[in-house]
Amino acid sequence: MRYGAPMNWAFGILLFLGTVIFMEGFAYAAHRWIMHGPGWFLHESHHRPRTGNWELNDLYAAIFAVPSFVMILGGVQLGWWPGFTWIGAGIAAYGAIYFGFHDIIVHKRLPTRYLPKSDYMKRIIQAHRLHHVVETKEGTVSFGFLVAPRPEDLKAELKKRARAGVRRPAGASERVGTERQDALLTEK
Repeated sequence: MRYGAPMNWAFGILLFLGTVIFMEGFAYAAHRWIMHGPGWFLHESHHRPRTGNWELNDLYAAIFAVPSFVMILGGVQLGWWPGFTWIGAGIAAYGAIYFGFHDIIVHKRLPTRYLPKSDYMKRIIQAHRLHHVVETKEGTVSFGFLVAPRPEDLKAELKKRARAGVRRPAGASERVGTERQDALLTEK
């Protein structure tokens, strides 16, 4: 089998980095309009307390890994344009960043002693937690993973929506639940 001409490594690195940046926009759109749209039947499990190691939402990781795998395979083994290898690697890198941030740091699916110190990490973690205070398909804020609005803006948006869909703490009365929601929306 004849393979395509080699690609300039500098251009490959630019493709890789551009893909990682592009993936944040793609992830935002997929999260907002697919996962909180027609794909809610899988994503809903992620807005409920997890009862085991896995949830239906984990299928999204497998679904989004397919283009990466196919592009790397095509670029390395099937003689496709070599840029597909770099693009596939960029998708895979974004997936690894997502896994580290979302599953390990935010949701603590693997044990870690990590404590956010930078303002950036505190901001994106708090934004993601504010996303999860809403347990319904609609009314959620903050759909990005690595870029997030200021938590103050997200809290204001949740208040403006009269806390529609905001989860009440388990076992809490309506009054206590509202007090806990207020505390969450006012904490820094």
